Amino acid sequence: MSTTIVRGVCPHDCPDTCAMLITVKDGVALEVRGDPEHPTTAGVLCTKVARYTERTYHADRLLYPQKRVGPKGAGQFVRISWDEALDTIAEKLTGIAAVAPQALVPYSYAGTMGLVQGEAMAQRFFHQFGASLLDRTICATAGATGYKYTIGASIGTDVEQVQHARLIIIWGSNPIVSNLHFWMRVQEAKRNGARLIAIDPYRSLTAEKCHQHIALLPGTDAALALGMMHVLIKENLLDEDYISNYTLGFEQLAARAAEWPPERSASTCGITVEEVLQLARDYGNSCRRGDATLIRLNYGVQRVHGGGMAVRSIACLPALTGAWRQPAGGAMLSLSGAFPKNNAAMQRPDLIAPGTAPRTINMSSIGDDLLRPASAEFGPQIQALIVYNSNPVAIAPDSDKVARGFAREDLFTVVLEHFQTDTADYADILLPATTQLEHVDVHAAYGHYYMMANNAAIAPLGESKSNSEFFRLLARRMHYTDPCFSDTDDKMAALAFRKEDSRAVDFDWESLKRSGWQKLHMPEAPFAEGGFLTPSGKCEFYSGQMQRDGLDPLPDFIAPYESVQSNVELAQHFPLAMISPPARNFMNSTFVNVQSLRDTEGEPHLDIHPADAAQRTIQTGDMVRIFNRRGSMQARARVTGKARAGVVVGLSIWWKKLSGDGQNANAVTSQKLTDMGGGATFYDVLVEVEKVADLA
Repeated sequence: MSTTIVRGVCPHDCPDTCAMLITVKDGVALEVRGDPEHPTTAGVLCTKVARYTERTYHADRLLYPQKRVGPKGAGQFVRISWDEALDTIAEKLTGIAAVAPQALVPYSYAGTMGLVQGEAMAQRFFHQFGASLLDRTICATAGATGYKYTIGASIGTDVEQVQHARLIIIWGSNPIVSNLHFWMRVQEAKRNGARLIAIDPYRSLTAEKCHQHIALLPGTDAALALGMMHVLIKENLLDEDYISNYTLGFEQLAARAAEWPPERSASTCGITVEEVLQLARDYGNSCRRGDATLIRLNYGVQRVHGGGMAVRSIACLPALTGAWRQPAGGAMLSLSGAFPKNNAAMQRPDLIAPGTAPRTINMSSIGDDLLRPASAEFGPQIQALIVYNSNPVAIAPDSDKVARGFAREDLFTVVLEHFQTDTADYADILLPATTQLEHVDVHAAYGHYYMMANNAAIAPLGESKSNSEFFRLLARRMHYTDPCFSDTDDKMAALAFRKEDSRAVDFDWESLKRSGWQKLHMPEAPFAEGGFLTPSGKCEFYSGQMQRDGLDPLPDFIAPYESVQSNVELAQHFPLAMISPPARNFMNSTFVNVQSLRDTEGEPHLDIHPADAAQRTIQTGDMVRIFNRRGSMQARARVTGKARAGVVVGLSIWWKKLSGDGQNANAVTSQKLTDMGGGATFYDVLVEVEKVADLA
């Protein structure tokens, strides 16, 4: 057979959504590389996805259906047929449907970002069944909500303009690890003379390469933004014309900012007054000169109690200074709101029985909810879970409770997976899923404006099936007769975007499959002349919708649940803040079992500042225990100034079974939720650290 090149797209939870070219010979994928013609991918893949064939053909790949034969969590299974698996699942779910259909809960997230293998056929099935809904909050909902109140939608600066910026503030982000192609353009901007400022509690790989690093305390970003506003207004570093024409509530905002002089901001953030003053002046003067001035804020900002308000506060800054006027200016959080996704056609919420209103389970509190009994308030106890595109035993907060919930003998759990993850060990039925090389899908993005197509490059390995095929087969076993359950992946993909929307007017699935990618029709500078997607059409410094939703309508600082300043009693026992940002060689919990990547990462580490280490007689190389009242984990200490005083950093997230003590950072994280959006508070954690003997 001849060698062929197949167009695909990286499916993982990353802004870059890279265009891939897969080299296939005799039905075997030999190589995965970046498409050099795709404007953002530019022929480059990250270290992880460049090894995608290693993951696809991994010796531990799940290839056949299995059922549990040992205790939950032990990971003991025997092979069964697909018919036995489907019959077992259908029988169990039929019994649940007859009594309390909401006792079935889906659990999924962004193991694939594809619109077909994500939530198309899956949601059709759950809607027809009458299952509980899942609020998919674990990553981005707090920031997205705060940004939406302010800007109107997740739309911002086009990444293809970034190289023209003259000042770039990278706020709560480490793009070398999590947004490589943005970073490539930042480097081009730097070569063109741009100044780079990183705002991050940790001196990350990115912060090390910026001209300035401001190491604020976790959860204090809104206080810094408010301090900047105070200086911008007091020193008149404003675009008054832009404010007058395209914003709402400046006078109220000015009164709020007056409460945040640089001294208060600096004290709250644990930085110097000069840092607050200089940051505000650099930002304001850059905009005043007409230089393109960009804030790249990311999800590190929002994984704390006040995370939504922090994003909202930062999102006000470009409108104060008129930074939106420049194509390379403004702000970037996520660009996902630009894609006119046809979710109703893909997911069919009309299949929910008329007159019913299924409850919603927040995925960030799954530990508590799995342990919750039936009640009038909660509804039926959760009796069954179908887990796909996620690994909750590893990635959900307050991990001990999550594991205890999954260990319930009366809980029926189905897991669709590529590998036997921490969660798979608790499955009653474990099913082999296809990888991106083995199925069709269609993708939006959140770091660029291209619609993307994934073609199947190889046949499914073993007896693996795509998510969509599993739910099609299960619907048939459940005797669902709506024609939508027979839709092919191609038919669903052809529904992905609303062609009546001018942004996707050229969308044609067959054409997209051939080309691999197609850009949305978007203005060069989305808010140069206003046009915000808020109720007023303006950037809303004052949000009436927030007031109606019971929130402060103005930007404000909301203190962390757990910090030395906000929780003095807790800090007496657990005086160190902990954050657990992504490790360079992992993608959430994906790729942890790829040996070459895990070898590069080494073992779980904890970065600790020399002053904090000295107080605890800890040296680099010591094994340490990180603990609080929720749990503990062990890691190898690295004494380094990369971690600011008072903050420890555990790059994450490891499979628990592949760490020395069977734990990871989520042993100490909390199920408390953010101020808006119901998001997880992974970086709102106090711990203590002590030296321990090496693990056996």
